[in-house]
Amino acid sequence: MSIEERSKAAAQNLEGKGQEAIGKVTGSSEDEAAGQAKQGAAKDRDGIEDAKDKVVDTAKNLGNKMQDGIDRAKEELNK
Repeated sequence: MSIEERSKAAAQNLEGKGQEAIGKVTGSSEDEAAGQAKQGAAKDRDGIEDAKDKVVDTAKNLGNKMQDGIDRAKEELNK
């Protein structure tokens, strides 16, 4: 998990919320839409980080299972 990327996503989400709120107050549909788009992009960025975390976790689990198998095979060979 990249804390930097999570921080960027949080900042982008806040910026989007602010821009959307300004758009609502001023009646600017362009600012509202841009703010919503930034929030969507931030959500996508978070989703990418979630996916990367899952890949890393899966790789670690697979590595552990492989190591367990190797250890069991060594034990059997040494009997």
